[in-house]
Amino acid sequence: MTELKIKTEKVVKQLTKESLKPVLKVPKAKIDNASQFYATGKRKNAIARVWLKVGKGKIVVNNKILNQYFPSETYIKTILQPFLLTKTIDQYDVICTVRGGGISGQKGAILHGISKALDKSAPCFHAILRKGGLLTRDSRVVERKKYGQRKARKKTQFSKR
Repeated sequence: MTELKIKTEKVVKQLTKESLKPVLKVPKAKIDNASQFYATGKRKNAIARVWLKVGKGKIVVNNKILNQYFPSETYIKTILQPFLLTKTIDQYDVICTVRGGGISGQKGAILHGISKALDKSAPCFHAILRKGGLLTRDSRVVERKKYGQRKARKKTQFSKR
């Protein structure tokens, strides 16, 4: 358990030092302790249901800690982006359930859901999250396969004779 916490702290330190420095100044948000905020995030075929409440920064995905569900640090960095932009890294607990899609789609769905829930929690975060591009749904999905072709774009080999 302590190794997971140390690993998460290292990732957070790296992110704060790197390119995720917010362009806008973040105003202090008035946080209501009794509130719980709900949002859904979508990406490809994945749908995430996210509950955000005031806490100590604990993130649980499908009844597993974030580090257990997403072993790669790049996924964790991406999911923590909304908290780093709004400077609320240890102020909220996140509980989310994700269904459908693969790991990348689920990561994007969680990111979108957390961003929407943060926007609901404090309206002053809206401009920051919008400028970071975290509130817009990524509408790119897999292109369907067409009949008479091998894949969505790949055609059968053409023979002149």
